[in-house]
Amino acid sequence: MLIFDKVSKGYPDTGNVLLDVNLHLHYGEMAFLTGQSGAGKSTMLKLIAIMEHCSGGEITLDGRNLKGIKERHIPFIRRKLGLIFQDYKLLHDRTVFDNVALPLVVSGYGQQEIGRRVRASLDKVGLLGKEKKYPLGLSGGEQQRVSIARAIVNKPSLILADEPTGNLDPELSAEVMRLFAQFQQVGVTILIATHDIDIITQMDYRVLTLENGQLKEG
Repeated sequence: MLIFDKVSKGYPDTGNVLLDVNLHLHYGEMAFLTGQSGAGKSTMLKLIAIMEHCSGGEITLDGRNLKGIKERHIPFIRRKLGLIFQDYKLLHDRTVFDNVALPLVVSGYGQQEIGRRVRASLDKVGLLGKEKKYPLGLSGGEQQRVSIARAIVNKPSLILADEPTGNLDPELSAEVMRLFAQFQQVGVTILIATHDIDIITQMDYRVLTLENGQLKEG
């Protein structure tokens, strides 16, 4: 599903953030990516989502080499991804329904299919009755569940979550992680970047640690 082959990423002002990183994430696997703040967790996710390009090495996603990929092909690859962020990135002037529907609108789906998929996604995260609400009228936990519904509405093969519980209390964090576990059980591949050690130790999944630009197991 996802292969990093000696991947490096450097910036002019900070030098190498990632150095010869190797990773093989299998189909249907869920794994945690951890490390200190600034270790390069978000950078790795951005490279997978082609928000940035690696300085060296190669990344293969679902059998496709991302190196030198043409700009016009990037949107089609991103449709296979579900992206979840710490700060939710919801549109406050749009309803819950419209926020979740956005990836489908961009992809050109018809209204009937959009309605069916959006309601199915909201049902999975327990928010079916709040589709007409606006994000600011929801709790932090509910807003994160809206962002998860938006991430899964396109039926992605890979979910990338960047500190998805960073703004949530322990109870809500556990609830969000249970959702991820449910998606993994039906075959979705999931990579979660987090520094929440309590969450990691409570769940029996593979742990990848970034330290000094290198990736280690455990």
